[in-house]
Amino acid sequence: MGRRGFTLIELLVVIALIAVLIGLLLPALGSARAAGRTAACLSNQRQLSLGWAMYADANRDVIVPHRAPNLPGGAGNPANWYEVGNGMKFRPTWIARMGAYVGVYPFATPSTEDGRQDYESKVFVCPEASERADERNAAYGYNYQFLGNSREVGGRAIHYPVKRSTILRFERTVISMDSMGTAASFVPEERLPYENDGRTERAVGNEGFVIDPPRLNPSGDIATDGRRSGPEARHRGRVVSLFADGHAGVFTPEGLGFRLRGDLAYEFFGRPDGGPTNEFFSGSGLDEDPPALPG
Repeated sequence: MGRRGFTLIELLVVIALIAVLIGLLLPALGSARAAGRTAACLSNQRQLSLGWAMYADANRDVIVPHRAPNLPGGAGNPANWYEVGNGMKFRPTWIARMGAYVGVYPFATPSTEDGRQDYESKVFVCPEASERADERNAAYGYNYQFLGNSREVGGRAIHYPVKRSTILRFERTVISMDSMGTAASFVPEERLPYENDGRTERAVGNEGFVIDPPRLNPSGDIATDGRRSGPEARHRGRVVSLFADGHAGVFTPEGLGFRLRGDLAYEFFGRPDGGPTNEFFSGSGLDEDPPALPG
């Protein structure tokens, strides 16, 4: 007697069951991949924290500035070139200079002429924002206002040099975190896609290499052209942040002191109903004003 095959109905039932199982498994696989990217981001920032500490050790306790100042002569002035571990670089950012101390080099061939190179090492790029390789429009922002703002006003640095010994609460002082740049100043529907080598303030990632503290000082510095830089909760609604004692964690923006306006743009200044607080940025664990402009 011959073997009986599947009927059409039985075959359709099996296909339907397989489809249901795939539908159940896909979200779990997606969550696992997202968790892996978060773990990689945490690892990136923890690795670079060693470079942050070693930079201060090698520079008489002075913390790395957000970017080397632009001295007269621009790229033609060798005083604007700095070692990044495998060569000299024109005005490198904080993260590029930190990497040199842990043997992680941002560029295969550092340039003494170009201030907008793309990072080639994955350590400098968040895996949830892998396209953000531009050293200016970067994925990780630095707590520059409190740790080392070397921009100059009237020939004077705004807040630099800063000694590491002035930090009182290392475990409560942010070094860096996931950044969306100046797009944080705009409501979500007004934000534009990332631009490599761009300067559009509404574009996600614009000037992302720095991050402004939650509460700004009206008489102090703001990321660029009056547009604040802010965090990006790109890890399933959370932000990866690195602290001065070397630990990194995953937080909500509100848990780090930030507040959103009703339109979901980031708050700039204080407000009477318990607004943004700088307790995780100031170095003291207190809600201090960012430094005012010199003079």
